[in-house]
Amino acid sequence: MIITTTHNIQGMTISHYFGIVIGKVILGSNVAEGCEPDLGDFYELSEDVGSKLLKAVESALKVMEEKAIELGANAVVGVDIKYENLGVQTAMSMVTAFGTAVQVD
Repeated sequence: MIITTTHNIQGMTISHYFGIVIGKVILGSNVAEGCEPDLGDFYELSEDVGSKLLKAVESALKVMEEKAIELGANAVVGVDIKYENLGVQTAMSMVTAFGTAVQVD
């Protein structure tokens, strides 16, 4: 499966558009542990926090990919990743990966 942030794939032609596919992952409230205040509003991520965020992104991409495969796609183009805070009281965040599932030749 080809997954790219670009809207086309060099040397390949998009022959069919299946539509938008989305993968979402929720990060638990302990993800912010290990963030150290630095300059003003900036925080330095510990290796552990960075690792958790990377795993969440990879998981969201995997869910998105699985949905594309179910549609019969062999690529996802125009991929974007968003991070969203689900509220101060919940201290949970969501990582969303989305793009367009396509068939390329």
